[in-house]
Amino acid sequence: MSGAVSRVRGPLVAVAGAALVAPLVLAGPAHAEADPYTVTPLTFTVEAGDRTCTVDADLYRPAGTDADRPAPAVLATNGFGGSKSDGTTDVIGEAFAERGYVGLVYSGLGFGKSGCLITLDDPGIDGRAATELLDFLGGVRAADDGTKADYVTQDADGDPRVGMIGGSYGGAIQLATAAVDPRVDALVPLITWNDLGYALAPNNTGARTSGTPGTPGTPGVFKWQWTNGFYLIGEGQPLLNPSLDPSRINRLDCLHFATRACETIRLLNSGRYPADKAEEMLAYARSVSPVSYLDRVKAPTLIVQGQADSLFNLNEATATYRTLKAQGTETKMIWQSWGHSGGLVPGELDLSQGDLETSHVGQRVLAWFDRYLHKKTDTDTGPAFSYYRAWRSGYGSAAGVPALSQSLYLSGDGKLVDNRAKVARGSRRYTNQLVPTSHSESSVAPLIGLPDPEPYDTRGTYLGWRSEPLTAPLDVVGAPKATLKVLSPKAERVQNSGDASDKLVLFAKVYDVAPDGSRTLVNRLVSPVRVPDVTRPFTVELPGIVHRYGTGHRLEFVIAASDTAYFGNRGIKPVTVVHAPEDTGVLELPVVPSG
Repeated sequence: MSGAVSRVRGPLVAVAGAALVAPLVLAGPAHAEADPYTVTPLTFTVEAGDRTCTVDADLYRPAGTDADRPAPAVLATNGFGGSKSDGTTDVIGEAFAERGYVGLVYSGLGFGKSGCLITLDDPGIDGRAATELLDFLGGVRAADDGTKADYVTQDADGDPRVGMIGGSYGGAIQLATAAVDPRVDALVPLITWNDLGYALAPNNTGARTSGTPGTPGTPGVFKWQWTNGFYLIGEGQPLLNPSLDPSRINRLDCLHFATRACETIRLLNSGRYPADKAEEMLAYARSVSPVSYLDRVKAPTLIVQGQADSLFNLNEATATYRTLKAQGTETKMIWQSWGHSGGLVPGELDLSQGDLETSHVGQRVLAWFDRYLHKKTDTDTGPAFSYYRAWRSGYGSAAGVPALSQSLYLSGDGKLVDNRAKVARGSRRYTNQLVPTSHSESSVAPLIGLPDPEPYDTRGTYLGWRSEPLTAPLDVVGAPKATLKVLSPKAERVQNSGDASDKLVLFAKVYDVAPDGSRTLVNRLVSPVRVPDVTRPFTVELPGIVHRYGTGHRLEFVIAASDTAYFGNRGIKPVTVVHAPEDTGVLELPVVPSG
């Protein structure tokens, strides 16, 4: 693991609202002697799908705001496992109230003291429930105790001037809300997903026409550690937040989630994906994901995604960014250092001590809300795309995500060469075992204080190709892509069984090899692949990275048979890779000028 990347540690439940879900700080100036705002606990009875339940919220009202001196509002909710008072969500309310915004923060459905089931930010349920809070900010309705908010800036009768911000689960809810309610004026989703089907069971062979990573209709490789960690947190909510509210309880075999969510988890854990069940699973996961409703999101959106994030990687943000841009929605994107896997560095937006004014992301958030909530049309909201770079102070920027620009070729002698003419003819082979023999990360173990071994691959169960030492730094910004063809007669015999789990699974990754031979797997990211057809070439999109391969370092491209963080192959499936100058694997990199 790179020395710049730290991983969040501590009891799993205690960090559910922070490490697993979006370490976000919007800390503001210290309170003056006279409180700059008041906080009023409120509840709202809402309709959420087929249930009626209570949403628990806090209203932050800046001093001096009234009907004659209204202010725009900021609406926020928690990450998965958190609540309105989890040390993140409440800080959002405080920070923006100190800056003159009306803050309304609430516990999402099924979390904290809010009722209803966990429905994974379903726009028709979680999104619709959020619209009732927009009604409150717009003066259309009162809270359950009769409190009204008649001091929020209005764009029209019942139309409040409101932005949303939050991370992970609190990021997707913004897109879900904007998809069902055009009154939202600005969004800042951090480290969230584009497609849960891809996030929980990624398959990086190609891209769907929507721009979302993954092959349509082909289930990916189950990310069992992350998925089951969240599942246990969700099912544990009645114990973590004791409540007799019947709206929070589903049934004995699916206590707190919506039924289809539990069925999806069970199917993934079964390791069997019959075609009809697999398509049903993917359809459900996508129905509660932005990929299915981004065409209805028109609010200006500042996307912030973390480089150190094996749960929702940079490719998810890129897919959302490209979709919104293509349809004309005002959109910009930032790749910060930290995500669900840690990676916090000094100077970044920080859970414990950073503030908006002194971090790149914080300044961009302030500018975004100045432009779209305060309507300061001359505000500079920054470049279309910016990214944290560990090797130099400040952020790099570009007009968009850099394109693939440099190709390397897989040679039969184990080298990674820069010209087809240098490719040596030959073949190489590996065989998987019935247990994982490669390791990228322990997704959840560090969160409960357990050590995480360095990444490794076991001899005979992977293939690697190494470049010559670099004569100058190589800066990669974006998602590498590999074009591969493998031979696997055992996989070929069973791949059309009708059960996707019979298809060949492999894991692609790129190491940074130092002059002393030590290897770094950048942010511990791997690219799981369920090969659609081993008789045909296939492309693999690797997770996006921002990384400098230094002078004297080598790149090593690896395909491995397994990974401890994922389900792998069913049965033993040996793999052979054949090389010839006219027909060999290609690794493409998005390289930017060194600086």
